[in-house]
Amino acid sequence: MTEVLPRGRLLPAAHYRFDAIDVGDRVETGKATVTAEAIDTFAALSGDRFVIHMDDAAARSYGFPRRVAHGLLVLSLVDGLKNAAPAQFDAIASLGWDWRFARPVLVGDTVRATITVIGKKCTKKLDRGILELDVSVQNQRGETVQTGTNRLMVRR
Repeated sequence: MTEVLPRGRLLPAAHYRFDAIDVGDRVETGKATVTAEAIDTFAALSGDRFVIHMDDAAARSYGFPRRVAHGLLVLSLVDGLKNAAPAQFDAIASLGWDWRFARPVLVGDTVRATITVIGKKCTKKLDRGILELDVSVQNQRGETVQTGTNRLMVRR
């Protein structure tokens, strides 16, 4: 049985500490367009030069219409979008990601994310708490391309 969370607030622009956030609250990020240059730079930094990332013809030979962005590049873009959103969590550290690549992100695609608070946990240290965030990434067509959760330590 799937748990249905109550629909929370779309958080307006501000920095939010743990105690000001409720389960169900959500943040919508801006957008980022995946360019060939971004893929090339990520390949140079990561060493991942798998052919579907580097060459349109090779990507087509694997059944894709053009080059495919690295999944971890898109996740990195999403984390950047989260940290640049008008509504932000007063974060101390990311504690981990559980992530799924649902659909390919291609050169020229534009992504954005909706981040929903699905859990809160106090810690032994009274000045911080942990949020569990559900992250859904959509492309310009509204298709979900990546999903997952992020555990984020935030100030109280």
